[in-house]
Amino acid sequence: MCDGGSEEAEGVHSGDGGVRQDEGERWAALDDDRIVGGYECPKNSVPYQVSLFAGYNYCGGILLSDEWVLSAAHCKSKSDVEVRLGEHDIWEPENTEQHIMSAEFIHHPDYNPRTQDSDIMLIRLSRTATLNSFVRPVALPSKCASAGSRCLVSGWGNIPRYPDKLQCLDIPVLSDDTCFNSYPFQITDNMICAGFLEGGKDSCQGDSGGPLVCDGELQGVVSWGKGCALKNKPGVYTKVCNYVSWIKTTMASG
Repeated sequence: MCDGGSEEAEGVHSGDGGVRQDEGERWAALDDDRIVGGYECPKNSVPYQVSLFAGYNYCGGILLSDEWVLSAAHCKSKSDVEVRLGEHDIWEPENTEQHIMSAEFIHHPDYNPRTQDSDIMLIRLSRTATLNSFVRPVALPSKCASAGSRCLVSGWGNIPRYPDKLQCLDIPVLSDDTCFNSYPFQITDNMICAGFLEGGKDSCQGDSGGPLVCDGELQGVVSWGKGCALKNKPGVYTKVCNYVSWIKTTMASG
């Protein structure tokens, strides 16, 4: 848990992928390990959803092309990971999956692990994915999402214990003022909040790096928050519209 007045992010929504495990009680404990208050996604309805897998789903990701995946920088692994595409039930074979090893992690040069500013990274796949109705990239944003935009967040959470199907949650983008008031002095221009101030619905541990998609465009990457689904503590997402040029340039040079 952060001390009062601290400018650090209060909690990071990840499993092993979070680099917060050694920072002790300064970081809020996450109360649940997957999307709270959501529903099972219709099978293969989120074809851009990716699982970063290291024996279990430790973070999510977003397919941008047949060679590139976007995720949260705090999900960076010290070794290559299995990138799972076309999944619904993360544990059961369904003949739609493609499992491809990562080849390279490229976090944004401005990423600050203390504040989680610029919590975004690209992952280059070791081979190209086969695009089809089960594995398909999402569109990058043509403009930033406005407050009140209705969005879809998805993920499996961090569930090593039993079979788990992809979870979805419909949430609104909150205004900048509401976001700042929820986390005073912790929100940067590169972050957006989405969710419900009354609590009860949120993305959570293991969903980190996953997509927030509004009107068919990727607007957010699940980044951090205090606990899960707590009152007046919505989820915080990396604001993808601020990084479109970096994403395109990096992919083109890769």
